[in-house]
Amino acid sequence: MNGRRPHPQPLSQRERGEKIIVATTNQHKLREIGEILGRRVTGHGIRVRENGKTFEANAIKKVKAIKIKPGEIAIADDSGLMVNCLNGKPGVKSARFATPPTPENLCRKLLNVMRACRARGAKFVCAIAVAFPDGRIRVVKGIVHGRIVAEIRGGKGFGYDPVFRPCGYQKTFAEMSPAMKNRLSHRGLALKKLKQLLSN
Repeated sequence: MNGRRPHPQPLSQRERGEKIIVATTNQHKLREIGEILGRRVTGHGIRVRENGKTFEANAIKKVKAIKIKPGEIAIADDSGLMVNCLNGKPGVKSARFATPPTPENLCRKLLNVMRACRARGAKFVCAIAVAFPDGRIRVVKGIVHGRIVAEIRGGKGFGYDPVFRPCGYQKTFAEMSPAMKNRLSHRGLALKKLKQLLSN
């Protein structure tokens, strides 16, 4: 990728009404996507080696793995946490940062490796690729800045939500209502851009 992203162009009425296939079987993610888009979405399991150097590259690789038919749109996202004092890690390897990659294991390992970090700034990044039957692919991106708290807090959400507190708020994503998290999160911001693209 050359680093330049074309400005999203309005889509046709036909494209806005197509069935949406999502490259995931994660029910939490499917629920978030459906709620934010205001559309019914269908999960589709795929096996792809996520070896891209950027979130955008992995999202595009995943969306290309879905074989879509006329009347369908495929979307795939790649997202992760980038911590300042860890030089942007875990980054694109966020989902593979701990074994097994349960939310508790991910959060506990992150807090452990950050014990010596005085600065706790971080950001969540989400890139969503959308593919159309004619082969076109477009990408939207959402970023939210925040801090990593000192302990696991909250029982909602998934992934690193229990240790990430967005700037300007006292609660972690895992302590917020789903509606509030959807409004603030990286995936929520990216999906709002996608919704605007689909509805013009």
